[in-house]
Amino acid sequence: MTVALSNAPPVLTAIEAFIDDAIAVRHDLHRHPELSFGEERTAGRVAELLVDWGYRVTTGVGGHGVVATLTRGNGAKALGIRADMDALPITETSGLDFASSVTGRMHACGHDGHTAILLAAARYLAKDGVFSGTLNLVFQPAEEVGQGARRMIADGLFGRFPCDAVFGLHNWPGLPAGRLGFVDGPAMASVDWAAIRVIGKGGHGAAPHETIDPVVVAAHIVTALQTIVARNVAPLDTAVVTIGSIHGGEAANVIPDSVELKLTTRTFRPEVREDINRRWPELVRGIVAGFGATVEIETRPGFPSVLNHPAETAFARQVALDLFGDDGVIADLTPRTASEDFAFLLQERPGSFLFVGTGEGEPLHSPRYRFNDAVIAPAAAYWARLTETFLQ
Repeated sequence: MTVALSNAPPVLTAIEAFIDDAIAVRHDLHRHPELSFGEERTAGRVAELLVDWGYRVTTGVGGHGVVATLTRGNGAKALGIRADMDALPITETSGLDFASSVTGRMHACGHDGHTAILLAAARYLAKDGVFSGTLNLVFQPAEEVGQGARRMIADGLFGRFPCDAVFGLHNWPGLPAGRLGFVDGPAMASVDWAAIRVIGKGGHGAAPHETIDPVVVAAHIVTALQTIVARNVAPLDTAVVTIGSIHGGEAANVIPDSVELKLTTRTFRPEVREDINRRWPELVRGIVAGFGATVEIETRPGFPSVLNHPAETAFARQVALDLFGDDGVIADLTPRTASEDFAFLLQERPGSFLFVGTGEGEPLHSPRYRFNDAVIAPAAAYWARLTETFLQ
């Protein structure tokens, strides 16, 4: 289920010698998922292992963040590699024998896998890594709510642990298992959220003329918002406007007083993000006013798009090509419209965010999602080789 290599690189062979331990750690983390801001057990387990392997470990960075530092030789450069640790508020239905032991919590995005990958690389580098400089391994909390990176930065992440460049990865179902994918420029979309409350005048379903029906108003809003992408965004740009939740009323013959909608927008370019987040409230207010209703809008800014830096992306891609060859690499992967708070790290330091395929299976955030353990070894080997190449 992983990339086929006729001649496995020595770093991969070395990691495969202890891969069962890395998989066991992943399964343990999966069985005990912790939500954003609550990653206490996860952080403790990560820190314990890193201390045992000889890293200088700092805990409590920006909450439950863990930073492990290893310095060798007299090299002046410093490298940062990040993995996220938090789970999602989802009840797991994967059927795995190590499925979540906590109802309503699940590693449905593979952060347990990202952590296991970086830990496997850390173990190899501590014992066999050949480099000169400083390696900072960043285990980040609260990615799913878009707060962890900002909190670690605010807690002095790059001041306390200087990095000349920072790299991260995300697993991706549907891409060939074990293949590494690279994106130049915008790699993942920005995200923003909003709640819209349409306030009308309720009444009997048999006498709609005596009411201001917020359900009808909401229906027009849902339809009209789709015209933003079709008619306000340039055809060569990409954007998403989604109403993911709509609630109002309880009975078929009762027109409610109000309807609530929840919205998310995603873009790649900052200019498009600004235009969309200006345009949709204008459209909503105009529709509501036209029906004689009123509206309350509550916006919640998310985070910007992941903008990979050219030089660091070219470097990261070349490391993968040198390690696995053309068959192990997707050199020009299509950008993903999901979002990632790694974007904040790339605003502070140059770097790149890449993807590792996990093969066919359920999508991310599905209660049936299963991370593919077969990709841990090659992805860890990649982090190890990237470290040794960057810190020559």
